Amino acid sequence: MSDTAAADSTADPRRTVAFQGQLGAYSHLACLEGLPEFTPLPCTTFEDAFAAISEGRAARAMIAIENSLAGRVADIHHLMPTSDLYIINEHFQPVNHQFMALPGSKLADIREVHSHIHALPQCRKLIRELGIEPIVHADTAGACQMVAEKGDPGLAAIGSGLAAEIYGLEILRRDVQDEGNNVTRFIILSRERITPHPKDGDVMTTFVFQVKSVPASLYKTLGGFATAGINITKLESYIEPGSFEQAQFYADFEGHPEDERVAWALEEAQFFCTKLQILGTYPRHPFRRRKPDHYEAPHVKG
Repeated sequence: MSDTAAADSTADPRRTVAFQGQLGAYSHLACLEGLPEFTPLPCTTFEDAFAAISEGRAARAMIAIENSLAGRVADIHHLMPTSDLYIINEHFQPVNHQFMALPGSKLADIREVHSHIHALPQCRKLIRELGIEPIVHADTAGACQMVAEKGDPGLAAIGSGLAAEIYGLEILRRDVQDEGNNVTRFIILSRERITPHPKDGDVMTTFVFQVKSVPASLYKTLGGFATAGINITKLESYIEPGSFEQAQFYADFEGHPEDERVAWALEEAQFFCTKLQILGTYPRHPFRRRKPDHYEAPHVKG
């Protein structure tokens, strides 16, 4: 897909996916690989990407939620519970950084490298090897665009191969990240809740909850999941705006809310929560490696 088509505002909203960033960002790449039948719609902020769905300009949003090296993406945990959008799928995008500059530039010419605050530390070895100055930008694609527009052969950028193609830059070094396990997890959002049938295969469920402000409330909330043998793969806490006494929790677990064991665990959890909201149940991405389960869960009576 060309960059012109990707930015086409006349594209059918029913086949459009919004993402935060500009053309050439890793989120753009995730759209092309995770939803290839959709036209990507770049948005300046996460709020703009959410609004694109709510306002009918897009049917899906591809939202980065966490990175294997940098951790969680800020703001998403606060935006999701009030967005009236649902998680309907997930996508895991390998992050392969490319070192690029103007066509004809030589490594010996480079004096500065521009990229996102997380991308630069992920390429320390190359930056140290070349002895160049790292300059922080708001995003990788924006840095690539700036290098292309400046026309200075002494400037380089770190970004995706897609960005190099879009902005006409030459890749001087490929796959320059220090670690090979750099992956970003995205969630795919929709206005409608699209839930797989319990027998359709392995699924993940994401929910947020707030526990009562009493001792052991978190322990008791999660106790039902332990008793039922349900694997919680992610649990994070964050403070609700304006309060330092009650934390909100964001969690992923393996299983379908209509499964007997899961339904029982969620029912138990609600006794110790002031709020519990399921954000979506969706197919488990093949990237998740299934590990042997040596734990046999006890039977849970309804």
